[in-house]
Amino acid sequence: MDFVSGLPFTLTKKDSVWVIVDHLTKTAHFIPVRVDYSLQKLARLYIAEIVRLHGVPMSIILDRDPSFTSGFWKALYQALGTKLDFSTAFHPQSYGQSERVVKILEDMLRGCVLNFRGSWEEFLPLAEFAYNNSYQASVLKGVTVEEGVKVWTEGRYRSDPSHVVPVEEIEVRPDLSFEEEPVRILDRDVKVLRKKTVLLVKGRAS
Repeated sequence: MDFVSGLPFTLTKKDSVWVIVDHLTKTAHFIPVRVDYSLQKLARLYIAEIVRLHGVPMSIILDRDPSFTSGFWKALYQALGTKLDFSTAFHPQSYGQSERVVKILEDMLRGCVLNFRGSWEEFLPLAEFAYNNSYQASVLKGVTVEEGVKVWTEGRYRSDPSHVVPVEEIEVRPDLSFEEEPVRILDRDVKVLRKKTVLLVKGRAS
């Protein structure tokens, strides 16, 4: 978790972005907030925006903002069965991940505001979608532009005649009826429901 702060106030009086990154999938969420939000309000936002989609995390890594160490934050996550895992120099695999996302987000919002005008909050959903659906530099590190384009195009589905499943034609009469072919019974089963019994038949056209 990290924050982008010091942004111009929007019409909804927001001046910061709460950046939340999933450590496993690297999926990011950008939530507009105000710098003076209490931990209680941030906790409610977290439950509404993150827990609603992904459930309660097993651990949380805080790259910055020591105010998150407050007794309420600890008590809340202790009640939810989660633990706080503070990023330190002894955990280089976690340190700096949020900062990298913050830098990317700042560049994206700056570009949107300069090119399209308007409030940064309007472009936040677009920035989140673009980030979560793009290749990151760490993935394509050392890869040339041509190789990157090749990875992008080859990652997409390409049609192939062998993928087409042949469908048997059925001759339909003018009255929209058709001749039924005999079916060989392969297996039978009886499904007992609450108030009725259903006969299940597995068959194959001969």
